[in-house]
This record gives sequence, C-alpha cells and structure tokens, in this order.
Amino acid sequence: MVRITTWNVNGIRNPFGYKPWSTNRTFNAMFDILETDIVIMQELKIQRKDLTDDMVLVPGWDCYFSLPKHKKGYSGVGIYTRQSVCAPIRAEEGILGALCPPNSTTPYRELPESASIGGYPTPTQLAGLPPELDPESLDLEGRCLVLEFPAFVLFGVYSPANSNGLRDGFRIGFLTALETRIRNLAKMGKNVILTGDLNVSRDLIDTARAEEHMRAEGMTHEEYLSTPNRRIFNQLLLNGEVPGQRDEGREEPVLYDLCREFHPDREGMFTHWEQKINARPGNFGSRIDFILCSITIKDWFQDANIQEGLMGSDHCPVYAVTKDRVPVRRKSGTETIEEEVHVLDLMNPTGMFKDGVRQREYDTVKDVPPLSGKLLTEFTKRRSIRDMFSKKPAPLKATPAPMPTVTEPSVSAKTETPNTSSAVEDSMDRDLQLALEASRADMYSYTNGKPASSQSPLKSAEKRRASASGSPVKPTKRGKSGALAATSKANKGQQSLKCFFQAHSKLAEASPPSDEAPPATDSPSQTATDSSPPSPPVATESFDSDPRASQDASKEGWTKLFSKKPVPRCEHGEPCIVLTTKKAGVNCGRQFWICPRPIGPSGQKEVGTQWRCGTFMWCSDWKGS
Repeated sequence: MVRITTWNVNGIRNPFGYKPWSTNRTFNAMFDILETDIVIMQELKIQRKDLTDDMVLVPGWDCYFSLPKHKKGYSGVGIYTRQSVCAPIRAEEGILGALCPPNSTTPYRELPESASIGGYPTPTQLAGLPPELDPESLDLEGRCLVLEFPAFVLFGVYSPANSNGLRDGFRIGFLTALETRIRNLAKMGKNVILTGDLNVSRDLIDTARAEEHMRAEGMTHEEYLSTPNRRIFNQLLLNGEVPGQRDEGREEPVLYDLCREFHPDREGMFTHWEQKINARPGNFGSRIDFILCSITIKDWFQDANIQEGLMGSDHCPVYAVTKDRVPVRRKSGTETIEEEVHVLDLMNPTGMFKDGVRQREYDTVKDVPPLSGKLLTEFTKRRSIRDMFSKKPAPLKATPAPMPTVTEPSVSAKTETPNTSSAVEDSMDRDLQLALEASRADMYSYTNGKPASSQSPLKSAEKRRASASGSPVKPTKRGKSGALAATSKANKGQQSLKCFFQAHSKLAEASPPSDEAPPATDSPSQTATDSSPPSPPVATESFDSDPRASQDASKEGWTKLFSKKPVPRCEHGEPCIVLTTKKAGVNCGRQFWICPRPIGPSGQKEVGTQWRCGTFMWCSDWKGS
C-alpha cells in the first residue's frame, strides 16, 4: 500500500516546536511518525537560499520544491517521496507550464510530449480569466508542484486565501486554471490526485462559520453555494452540490473527495482552526485541506481521514491509503481487460518492481527528475551520511609499480638539490629546538640573578624567534621612578615581592605635595552654610508626630503609581487576556480584556459553559478595582 499525506505546516520548521516532532527534530523522524510515503507540504515560507542540508538531503527520500520567485517568507510547496516505495518519472512546477526546467530556457509546455506531463491550459481556455490578471503570474508564487507517476499525476497545491476581497481576481484565476488543467489531463486519459490547502469549503457541513457568514451577508444557502470559488470547486467533484444548471465545459465531475466519501455524515471534520481566537480546542474550524482523486481510481483507496490530534500548525494532516493491489484496465486489441496489479508496480518506472518485488535498485542519478532538490547546484555534489556509508567506493585497479632505477646520485647532487618540503621541515625543527634551548637558558640565567652572556651561541636563535613572531624577546619595559628604578638598575634578575612593596611606599613618601591640592572636605559644606540664609524647617510637626506612618503612605502612593493594575477576571473567575482590535474603524488599535478560554463549537460567547464567556472590557476602562 501507499500512504499519501498533505499538511499545511505554516512554516517548514514550525512543527518542530511541538510534540511529538520536537523530540527528534528531523524530517526523517517526522515522516516516520506520519507513517507516510508521499508528503505534500504547503506554506513552507522560505526561499531557495533558505534550503538547508536537513531539508534536502533526507536519507531515503527525494524532494521537490516550488518556492516564490519574488516574495519572501510567503507560500511555497514541497513534496517528499520515499525512495523505497515510489519514484516519479516527471516533475514540474506551476499550473500553466510557463516556467522552465532547471538548466533550460524552454518552458514545460513547449517541451516534447515525451518530456512533459501535458494538459496545459490553452490561450482560448485562459480567455475567461479576470481581465486584470496576468496568467503568467499564477506560476510565480510557489503554489503548485506536479509529479507524474505511471499510476497518476499528483498535484500539490496551496491555493490563495480569501484576503477580504483584495485578491479575488487572482484567487478565481488560480482555481480556474487548476480546474482546466485537471480536466485536460482527464481527457488525455491520465488519472489525477489533487492534494493540498485549497482554501475553499464545499458546504455548510465543512465549516463552523457557514451560518454566521450567511447571516452577516444576508445570504441564502443557494447563494452561499453559488459564490465563484465554491461553485467552480463543487462542479469539479462527484456529489458536489451545484445550484442551477452546470457551467459550460463543467458538465461532468472528474474528482472524488476521499475523506468526505469515507465519512459522509461526519460533522466537525475540520482541518484548519483560527489561531488568534484559539478555536482549535473547541473545534470551531473549517475543512479546506483535501485529497481528491480521479473518479476512475476511487476504488484504489481503502482509507482516508484527518489527523486532528497532531499539533504543529494551524492545520492538521490529511491522509489517504491505497490498497496493496488495485484494479487496472488494459486494452488488448479491441477488448478492454481489467486485472489487479500491485500498486508498487504502478508507482515506479517500468521494470523497477514486478508484482511488488523490487527488480533493480533505485538510481539516485538516472531515476531522479531534473526538478529534484538534490540536483540543485548547491546540493548536487553532496551526499547524506547514510549514503556515504551505504555505498562503498569502487576498488582501484592494481597497477604494477615501476621498477626503481639503479643509478645512485652523488653526494654533491644530494647536497645541491634537497627535497624542498624536507628542508623546510628540518629548518623549522632546528629553529624550534634552538628557540626552546634559548628560552631555557634565559630562564636559568634570570633565576640565578645573572644576565645571559652576550657571547652565547643561542643569541642568533633568539633574534630569529623575535623576528618571526614580530614581538620583542625582552619583557615590556615600564616606567620606574625613585628607589624602584635604582633597584632595577642594581639587579636585573628576577625581583622579589618585597621590592615592589618597598618601591610603592618610598614613592609615596618621596612625592612632594601638589600646589593644586583640593580643599579640605569640610570647606565646601561650611562655605555653603555660612553664605546661605537659614532655611525654615520642613514639616517638622508631621515627622515628629508620626514619621513611620508618613513614610508608609508615601511608599503606598509611589507603589500604586508605578505598579501594574491587577488583571480583571472573567465569569469563570480566571484572569482575562488582552487582545488588540485589528478591524478597521474608530477602535482599530485599541486593546481589550476577554475570557481566556477557547471559543466553543458554536463560535459564540456562552454563559455557564466550559467555553469562552461574555466578559469584555476595554483596557482604558479598567480601573483596577
């Protein structure tokens, strides 16, 4: 079987701050915990320069990335495939095929049919996009990766979110182009699996905010289903509810919603929760992450579900699992024959597996599409530690050693042309030995109170050592005066501590008093007292009557002035939390106190329940009492 997992991680390293991912902060360990074979990640929020070894050189895995070309810390999609289970035969970036493969100037859509995945939207099909939208811009934000296996074409997608109407044209254009390409591939006879964060919910059962949104906008259920993105999406799906007549070119559904079809009546099957209102504990969320497959291969899957218990993002993982053997239709002459084939035979290049048994090893060079992250310039010459140990270097061929010549060089020749490195090393060794002997001689002479002889044969070594290090051999001279200087001249050997203490005392006695000595300590105070008139006593009665009470009152006043106000408590008796208003208007930027508990499943403030109560107070109105 093959397990496919999609997860909007909200930053590629974000999950490592949560359990269980924080225990072993590696992608290999993460994928093992997910027990998956193909991982599709959205919102990586990195650029190519941010890719590191641990992201790309994951042992036993291949990786593919589509990252934004201009914006930083924005979107980004990555797909990891387990080498022991599957190997894509082609990989592309973008929906329209407008981008070029690595080390090529030819766009994907202009490549030969055998080298491209196909199904690219035609200019006629793109004519219906919003007029203000440049179609080429759809592929520049790192929102789509396409991998082709013999079994199907896999899309990993991060669709644009609803930005309060600011990018509606881009959002509609992206989903329209995506739907067009999927339908084109279906017409070519290729199976498709669409995965990722599509940022659209199907119906009321798929979002907790549906009724609230409908009331706020004054919409009916039919109008809710007729919003542009939701209408396009539902026309793509089997059993998708579409009010009225279907659009032209969208008469037939082509995809199958695996999670919903395996759990048709399950409520609260949400995959995303808003963090700023702490909506996850109360499961007040929406289902916007999907694994959708072609209707023709819906029987290949045995399970699909969400993993709402896994933390690490504001989304949770969604997975689907195939069967070990899947039904495949083959043409034999004029007849169509259906037979069961092991799924591993269909997930790898022809001849790599037969009936689920590997026939040849995975070639990390020949079997990897050019878009692989391991073939990026900064990673192509590098290997993981596991690969270094698993692959033994090829043995070198034994070559006969050349026969040595009998001619012996003369003594003069040896002397004139010595080996350069040996000569340098011998010279360095001699210099080091001479320097060490000179150092010992210096220590011996100074210890015995006798200066080293000027005729010493080690003097030249000292000079060489000094010139090589760039610092003088003799200790640094310090200024000396009085008896200290005399003592130093009398005895150049090592001096005792007694000499230093005596020098300081004599120096202090020999120093004459300065003519500019400062006045006595009591002079300024006395002068100020004599020159200024006597000041009246300040509050002598209060200090005499109760000085301690006055000090306590003063301390209490200052404490109230500089200490923080106590935090108000909600109806549950718990300390409130502070939030800031972001909504445009007169209150934008103001802070307020609310209940710290998460919002409940209803999405409303409740009374007498375990969820968020109705406590609300502007911070400016709180007096601290």
